[in-house]
Amino acid sequence: MSCTRGPRTIIRRYGHTAKRRYILHRMATPSLLFDLDGTLVDSVYQHVLAWREALEAAGLELSVWRIHRRIGMSGGLFLDALLRETGRRLSAEEVARVQRTHAAAFARQVAQIRPLPGARDLLAYLTKARVPWAIATSGRRESAQPMLDMLGVGSDVPVVTRDQVEHAKPDPDLFLAAADRLHVAIDTSIVVGDSVWDLLAARRARALGVGLLSGGYGQDELEGAGAYRVYQDPADLLGHLDEVGVRVSL
Repeated sequence: MSCTRGPRTIIRRYGHTAKRRYILHRMATPSLLFDLDGTLVDSVYQHVLAWREALEAAGLELSVWRIHRRIGMSGGLFLDALLRETGRRLSAEEVARVQRTHAAAFARQVAQIRPLPGARDLLAYLTKARVPWAIATSGRRESAQPMLDMLGVGSDVPVVTRDQVEHAKPDPDLFLAAADRLHVAIDTSIVVGDSVWDLLAARRARALGVGLLSGGYGQDELEGAGAYRVYQDPADLLGHLDEVGVRVSL
């Protein structure tokens, strides 16, 4: 959650000493930039099934594991990679149809999705401790909103979606935009994600990457993509925030 009291407000109310403490607090406390699918909500399986339905409707039959390996990256790059593997070509109109079919298929499965263990507790803890946090997802706002609602994410929390940036993961645009919304430096931020695409984007943004196993990637894969630490799920991260430099006292 972004801090609503800036240094000018602090100095007007409490003077220069309070302003100095405020600035030191912001420098000492890193911000957290979260991926959504597979990181905060258990939705990777639903995305895989939705993509399989959309691809089969376009005459492309692919193994589930091939689809899963691409979940989390830009939809355009996702399709480019799968088409390259199959040797198929789709027109721009066909690509748009596949993406619409995926969105519709995913929407039908939203009721099955649940927050991952500890996700709501982690976000509530950070909010209470006044640790800045934001969400950056390769999904579009329309598909992300139901999951934001189930997490209890308020309108004051910065959320950056695919339709708000030029390039999605593994490009750094989403995380750079999220840090900008929080008014924090990206190199003092921690990116939390479940896929290699999240961690590659974190490296390109010059942020510290932390991996979660809740999206289906292995620890070796996440560490190979640049993860500083790897945890089981949000609950596990909540119990080890000190290991990534988050100093909080409630």
